[in-house]
Amino acid sequence: MKAVFFYSHGGVEVLQYGELPTPQPQSGEVLVRLHAAALNRLDLWVRWGWPGLQLERPHIPGGDGAGEVAALGPGVTRWRVGQRVVINPGIGCGQCQLCREGRDNLCRQWKQLGESGRGTYAEYVVVSERQLHPLPAGVSYRQAAAAALVYLTAWHSLVTRGNVRSGESVLIVGASGGVNTASIQIAHLLGATVYVVASNAEKARLAKELGADEVIDRSQEENWSKAVYALTDKRGVDVIVDNVGTTYPQSFRAAARGGRILTVGNTGGPKIEIDNRLIFGKHLALIGSTLGTPYDFATVMELVFSGRLQPVLDRDYPLAEAGAAQERLEKGEQMGKITLSIA
Repeated sequence: MKAVFFYSHGGVEVLQYGELPTPQPQSGEVLVRLHAAALNRLDLWVRWGWPGLQLERPHIPGGDGAGEVAALGPGVTRWRVGQRVVINPGIGCGQCQLCREGRDNLCRQWKQLGESGRGTYAEYVVVSERQLHPLPAGVSYRQAAAAALVYLTAWHSLVTRGNVRSGESVLIVGASGGVNTASIQIAHLLGATVYVVASNAEKARLAKELGADEVIDRSQEENWSKAVYALTDKRGVDVIVDNVGTTYPQSFRAAARGGRILTVGNTGGPKIEIDNRLIFGKHLALIGSTLGTPYDFATVMELVFSGRLQPVLDRDYPLAEAGAAQERLEKGEQMGKITLSIA
């Protein structure tokens, strides 16, 4: 099969495009012929590497993918060859109490597709039958791949963990990335008043188009926490989506008393400094999550399929040009999800 892979960590130059053996499904597994994949910042972090990361070499990146069932492993009866599917990128063991309860993302053996195992920058990928969701004929492979990881992540954070309710106010720090564009739409769908901090006028316009009620352009207003206070009559907002980390000082100031800070990542770096006085003084809750549950995935993907949530699509690249796609992601030039067309 054709695939994009690397043998060693480093810059985009370590990515190779070539032939690798097509994987074969084992018991309980399905071989999916991929037609689309989507990029995430995790792809960059895995390529760069971190201490303790163990990968099968060569490693194939990619956590998002959609395609059709190509072959079934022994014991698989839920799927048929040729069926259109989208992949849930979260991998639980399927055996422990948490997995049996449908809380796979808390499994002690939990993994993410394309991180600890080979991913979707390829013509084929093998996944557990539990990771698949049927894809209706009216939804493109590209739309499904672009939605899977980021909408699951945003839904679990805002709904399952954050318990955002109609009438609350939600501030999203960032306007154009996959999780943030999903978060804007989900918060709007939930009936919240949505505030967004954008890095420039173009991204501010995108946030407005996605349903934001108020947008602060930080290229014009560096102290956006002060701007949020002014817009909320010095009350602050109930919920803040901050996946940057280094912006926590302003997020804590922009939060209302009793506010919740939701985070699913650290694009600004893994280590940050926190002023604890703001946490206890304002009764703030810092809530983290990773991806979501199978129920979350089924719920949010059905909202995507119905058109109530619509993934924002940036550029599409052929699989062979995955390096150029990663360069665009690394520079932060994207407006939504960057995708790869496969076969």
